[in-house]
Amino acid sequence: MYTYDSILNFINFHTDIMSNAYYPFETFNLPYAVSYGLWEIIGGAIAWLINLIFPGNCVSEWLVSDGASTLFALIIFMLIIFIVVFVCTLISLWMERKFLGRMMDRRGTMVGMKGFLQCVADGLKTFMKENTIPGKVDRMTYMWTVSLVIGVSVLVACMVPLSARWYVVDYDTGLLIIMAFFALAPFFILVSGWAQNNKYSLIGGMRAAELMISYEVPMLIMIATTALLAGSFNIGDIVYAQNDTVWYFIPQIIGFITFFFCATAESERLPFDIAEAEAELVEGWQTEYAGMKWGLIMLADYFRGYVACAMVTIMYLGGWTLPFIGDGPIPEIVFLLKTWFVFFLMILVRAALARVRPDQILNIGWKVFMPLSVINLAVVLLLKVGGVF
Repeated sequence: MYTYDSILNFINFHTDIMSNAYYPFETFNLPYAVSYGLWEIIGGAIAWLINLIFPGNCVSEWLVSDGASTLFALIIFMLIIFIVVFVCTLISLWMERKFLGRMMDRRGTMVGMKGFLQCVADGLKTFMKENTIPGKVDRMTYMWTVSLVIGVSVLVACMVPLSARWYVVDYDTGLLIIMAFFALAPFFILVSGWAQNNKYSLIGGMRAAELMISYEVPMLIMIATTALLAGSFNIGDIVYAQNDTVWYFIPQIIGFITFFFCATAESERLPFDIAEAEAELVEGWQTEYAGMKWGLIMLADYFRGYVACAMVTIMYLGGWTLPFIGDGPIPEIVFLLKTWFVFFLMILVRAALARVRPDQILNIGWKVFMPLSVINLAVVLLLKVGGVF
């Protein structure tokens, strides 16, 4: 019979084999340390209460054992990570609604503290609506594809580190792994559009695939270019390499601008939101989703927007470090402020530019961003050969 201690030993054994992976319970990790401390308090109180009512029982002893502490600390750890990312996403949504309101000469949302509670009110409203399923959809595919879109978006958002001490896992190929999960959603969107048996949804799904094909290659080239400068795909190595020299948007100004617009397109935000295009396709691939499912899809879009801004921050703006200071006392706040600054730039682009036509999307992706990404790679190669970096 397996005990929690044996399961922990099993995980540690396989973690030793995977030499390129470092899990939270093997190195210092701030949220995991907090989680472990919380369970020491909560578990100890529960064990004391159970032992007070039922003296000499084995449950209270198990609750304070190493195996139980590790198990429940991991559960609390995952909850902390999700709550932090969820709050950051809500702040991004609030920022967009308020700033867009000011740019359109109106007040924006006003419910609660400066309109922040409007996001909570809208979420409660969507969760209370009827959860309908159209009669002619492929029910199984209709359900699991939207679940995968939401799940992948939440997963990749939680994988983004906020600092050297705040992360879920740290792989040597961390940036590529985040990009791989980030690029999964359009596949599921395409299948979801087909499963809904609706021409608007199908066109929206095909447009999502078109976006992915057009902008994925330039993004991968620019990720490889940044890794060439830093000498690693590891997120921490890329961040601290910029701290040792300059932020990479200076030598890669072409790459910074190109990657910013490619990331905007990959997260399906205006002016690249042709997969939804309310004026043309009702709600695009989301047309047949209602109630809670539609609300979660909208939230997943903002999770992916947060990831796009975080990738720009990591690759070009020094991540959680500051010039001449390094990490500083609160690197997590520094990282979030930079990420929200990039998101503010996305809001400006949304307010200033109209939606791009599908044929223009292809032209921009293949005839503009692809050559620019290659030029950026050539410039970085010259800098490396010349010994500048």
